[in-house]
Amino acid sequence: MGLSRNLLTAGAVALAASLPLSTPALAQSEVTIMRAIDTDRYDPHTSTARSTAEIMFMVGDTLVSLDTDMKTVKPLLAKSWTVSEDGKLYTFNLRDDVTFCSGKKFTAADVKATIDRWLGLDKGVVKNRAGDVKEVRAVDDHTLEYELVQPYSELLYQMTQHFHTIINIDQVNELGEDFGVKGFDGTGPYCFESWEPRNELVMTKHEAYTWGPDFYDNTGPAKVDKVVWKIIPEDNNRVAGIQTGQGDVTQYLPYWSIDQLEANPEISVTSPPFYFWTYYMGFKITRDVVDDIAVRKAINLAVDQTALAEGPFFGKAEPATAYIHPGTLDYAAADIDESLFGYDPEAANAILEEAGWTLGDDGFRYKDGKKLELVAYSFTNLWRQITEAIQGDLRKIGVDLNVEIFDATVIWGKLATQDFDMYTMSYPYVSAGDALNLYFPSDNRPTPNRMNWANDQTDAWLFEGRGAATDEGRAAAYGKIQKQVHDAVVWVPLVHEPMLVAAGPRMKPVAAHGLYGAGLYKGLSLELK
Repeated sequence: MGLSRNLLTAGAVALAASLPLSTPALAQSEVTIMRAIDTDRYDPHTSTARSTAEIMFMVGDTLVSLDTDMKTVKPLLAKSWTVSEDGKLYTFNLRDDVTFCSGKKFTAADVKATIDRWLGLDKGVVKNRAGDVKEVRAVDDHTLEYELVQPYSELLYQMTQHFHTIINIDQVNELGEDFGVKGFDGTGPYCFESWEPRNELVMTKHEAYTWGPDFYDNTGPAKVDKVVWKIIPEDNNRVAGIQTGQGDVTQYLPYWSIDQLEANPEISVTSPPFYFWTYYMGFKITRDVVDDIAVRKAINLAVDQTALAEGPFFGKAEPATAYIHPGTLDYAAADIDESLFGYDPEAANAILEEAGWTLGDDGFRYKDGKKLELVAYSFTNLWRQITEAIQGDLRKIGVDLNVEIFDATVIWGKLATQDFDMYTMSYPYVSAGDALNLYFPSDNRPTPNRMNWANDQTDAWLFEGRGAATDEGRAAAYGKIQKQVHDAVVWVPLVHEPMLVAAGPRMKPVAAHGLYGAGLYKGLSLELK
């Protein structure tokens, strides 16, 4: 399916109204990146949004980076590190040649101030990603001790994420509530210049930057002088922008456009070697009806993941038969019974019949006079197509799924309630432990543990995995949890989403990265032809 000539023309006209045409002078040094949505502020400690991460990775740095295999931790602001035998003390040897965009010299005191500020914020998010911190100490300007109360086996992997971006605490104190709104002083390859919410964010090249991750061909400075991130909400306009050259790069592409863009010799479409972002539908297992594992098993077997990958995702996604991608660190292939998932409507019907749910004259199932009718909360846009397909699949086995669609301003509050039976979600992760520690701790109810999964054994295994002294011990603990929660069929895994980054006629192909769904990562592969 492609754009008609009229639709493409209309999209180009609409885009022209929102994107200024580049002058020949600007065309030599300025790149426009198009994306769909903005965030509320650019503060790594108060936002989990991908739109925040996209900017943080480019205007800031973390102590360590994650290679494109999504498994190998590499140096960044830290040149090297050691870990004590008990796993509680990390000692980082920091670079001595790093400066913030303001010119301030980067030292261990900045790392200490960053972590102290994050953990001290009432509105700080996902503090568990910092580990159970006892104290962070600046031993000298270039030596940092990061001491934990208990071991955290995935600390280094979590330190690659945007939450660990090192900040300039002097600027934080100066700007107060305007930090991340009127400015952000980082050590990244680009410098935060200005932001007009819901319109554009401008960043400029950090001339002094030479310390980028070694998996980039270019470790700095950046090869473009200026990057403008434009909010272009309409899919058609982003597609038209790439085709006409009015926008240079985007990863926010409708799936129907990919074949068309790949066929255009002036456009490159690239993907990272590994990328983990999974779509699923979860059950609130404490609710009547879906508290029955037979119902959950039947619904899982009624959903056609291959059809979803081929339909709403136009063949670009991978059908999912587990909660996390098989390429993920600590994925427990031997422990997951994939026969619980996938499309088998005959088996689904048999399970419901055996459980006492019989078909009525209206085509829906009943038990003890109660209709098999469920309420699901979901998002707008692509999710509408996905849930419509799932509704159709479930009707074939006599399940009446009523989907309530909410936009982004409302749905997060709705998902924190106990008023639904099922819900839809997609999420990024870097490892099995990353996913499990987010969704399955009892203390994370009612959000993000929207299933209300509460299990002492799970909590014990999570503790064991987080504190494991070896990679093997961590994998073993997380493998037990994967078997447990898959056997309980608390989710319907749907698809593993692809990442596709398109670069327009002026650009060389972009080396995409899979971390947190921020495909440009440091932005060091952005280069004009």
